[in-house]
Amino acid sequence: MSIHLNRDLDTLHQHIMQMCAAVEQLVQKAVGQLTRPNGSQSEQLAAADDEIDRWDVRIEEECLKILALHQPVAQNLRRVTAVMKISWELERVADVAVNIAERAAGLAGAPSIPVPDKLLQMASAAVEMLRLALDAFVQKDSRLAREVCRRDDAVDILNREIIDGLLGQMKSAPHLIDPALQLFSASRHIERVADHATNIAEDVVYLVEGEIIRHQPDFWKR
Repeated sequence: MSIHLNRDLDTLHQHIMQMCAAVEQLVQKAVGQLTRPNGSQSEQLAAADDEIDRWDVRIEEECLKILALHQPVAQNLRRVTAVMKISWELERVADVAVNIAERAAGLAGAPSIPVPDKLLQMASAAVEMLRLALDAFVQKDSRLAREVCRRDDAVDILNREIIDGLLGQMKSAPHLIDPALQLFSASRHIERVADHATNIAEDVVYLVEGEIIRHQPDFWKR
């Protein structure tokens, strides 16, 4: 590996790590808004998302520069490709986090509705999946990445149970339809966080093992 390629890869790694930390913090704050709605906090999260967007563009430009100047091969090529894909996933997670905060803000001033315990459980599970997926990337641990993918089914089940419960609540208490719809949407967005975490974990498997595992049922069992 040339000195210049090594330098550029190290810089790229530092930048994707900074983006990872910013996105993880953004998601945690957004999920926290569900039990403590705060309109001004939601605006701050939206501003943070703009910074994430700039990181996404910067990292993509760095990846393209490395591909054009150094023409990396083998693991280095996979590394650059994986970072580019992970950056895109992180940018989408940040967008979803802002949506969650907006749904939480919609609860403020609406008829009081308890946040389902399962929703908080699912939020915790999705945030944990994201954290583990990023840990797997840092550690280049494909076994941990497969564990993240395995957990996605449990989040999907919780999402369906939450939606069924909210639909029943809306039928029995029509005055709660508006806040219940906010929670309904928040649940769907949280489920998307888990999906993006799974995609990041799949990218880690590709980085470490060189295997593309998208659309392979039960690949995490191997």
